[in-house]
Amino acid sequence: MQMIIVDDEAHWVDNLSMHKPWHTLGIERVHKAYSAREALQIIDTHPIDIVISDIIMPEMTGVELIEKIREYDKRIKCIILSGHADFDYAQQAVRNHAIDYLLKPPTDEDLFGAVRAAIGQLQAEWERISSLERTQFALRENLPLLRGQLLLGAIRGERMSAEAWTRKLDTYGLPFRDGDCALALVRLEDEFGDSRNDGQHLVEYAVTNIAEEIFRESMEVWSVKEEHGYLAFLLQSKRGETVDRPDLLLENLAMQVQAKVKQYLKGSLSVVITEPFRFPERLPEQYRTAASCFRRIVGDEREFVMKVDPTEQASALGALEVLHRPPVLLHLLEAGRWEAAEEKLAAVFEELEDKGSESWEHCLEVGFAISSAFMHLAHRGGLTLAGLLGPEIELLQHGEAFASIGKLRKWSLGALAKLRAGTVDDAHDARSQYVQKIRKYVDAHLHLDVSLRALADHVNLHPTHLSKIYKLETGEGISDYVAALRMNRACHLLKSTDKKIYEISNEIGYLDPAYFIKVFKRQFDVTPQEYRERH
Repeated sequence: MQMIIVDDEAHWVDNLSMHKPWHTLGIERVHKAYSAREALQIIDTHPIDIVISDIIMPEMTGVELIEKIREYDKRIKCIILSGHADFDYAQQAVRNHAIDYLLKPPTDEDLFGAVRAAIGQLQAEWERISSLERTQFALRENLPLLRGQLLLGAIRGERMSAEAWTRKLDTYGLPFRDGDCALALVRLEDEFGDSRNDGQHLVEYAVTNIAEEIFRESMEVWSVKEEHGYLAFLLQSKRGETVDRPDLLLENLAMQVQAKVKQYLKGSLSVVITEPFRFPERLPEQYRTAASCFRRIVGDEREFVMKVDPTEQASALGALEVLHRPPVLLHLLEAGRWEAAEEKLAAVFEELEDKGSESWEHCLEVGFAISSAFMHLAHRGGLTLAGLLGPEIELLQHGEAFASIGKLRKWSLGALAKLRAGTVDDAHDARSQYVQKIRKYVDAHLHLDVSLRALADHVNLHPTHLSKIYKLETGEGISDYVAALRMNRACHLLKSTDKKIYEISNEIGYLDPAYFIKVFKRQFDVTPQEYRERH
């Protein structure tokens, strides 16, 4: 948990934050703020759980601070400190759901007791939010979607350990197990074309319901719509049941689905059924085989029900798997996961070498896929691959990069390194531009609102992201820069003008001159007037 202590009197903040064993209560970090405005900036960029605030502060009282915090996050717990036993203030604190109202100086017992109470409330609330009952309810509500995503991932070739598969299947209430399964791919024919724009999902839902109802009489059924538009049904015999000719049974059930869809939905469909295979290891391979049958054998013909020929199955085994297995190279590049992209390429080339005599066409396939991903990333950044690679682009243009696996590997890894360097430089330039924009804006608007939120709005970023970018590029926080600029400008105005202290205070963004004097003295150990007299 993280906590912030807010007081315009620095000795209170420093003493409470630095000299109390907060770690014994589970507080991992204690932030310090010397004004309510500074506190709001910190709350905007850090996951604050508890606020301990003085009630009488310039610019904004502790009660007003709590009201602002309530607009931001109602779960943050607030504790009020005050040097006055004022009933009105206590009432206001209670109305704003403050945990406690403590008089200065609080005893450790009272202070720690209030923080413990805040922690207790937070834990109770989060336990309620994450309770098993709520989780189970949410799981039940989203179960069809979760089951579909799990099957879709398995079809795409996403890998999981046997233990993870068992756990997922049990969690989602799926009765499937390691063993023989079959896959049925269903393609809706053109009669359903009239409903593609506004009712296609309803038609697919109705077809799925009919198919599941028919298949489920004899089989366990698990279905999903895959990314090419087929309805995929994974089928497995029920526990304890044996079938003499499962291939004939599945063919008969598929024909029943065809007939019922035509009778009740007035449309036709085609079905391709695979041979039995080991689930989940061979599911991606069998899916590709079934999809290939639709493309190469069924084609434009309608109302087919066919089984995959085992010889077709064997010929399909030459396809590359690693290259197209999620996460694909382009997605890794877009996410900036450079090490993972390098590992992906290593695995692709390892598989490529295993292909032996088939490697020339596979080499082309891999080369085209890699170069396409590289070009797409470069173009997304407003660059060209030729500009990033320099002379290396000629190997791609003349086809030399595809001449052998070794040459393609060397070119791909070299191009990846240059692409990474160019992208990193581009990111550095972008961060530098944000810093320049922020500093220019602060310099021109120091007398106005230059809070982190206002600056983030100016450059269209979330405050947290802006804070991280600025710190990454400059090594300091934005609030540190603003505070230093204010003090530097104050010193310049004190030395070079006859402006009143309150005028200088207002010009550099402090609405309360007394607070400006306090901040200035904390920085330079003299008041602004004393500084002016010395210089």
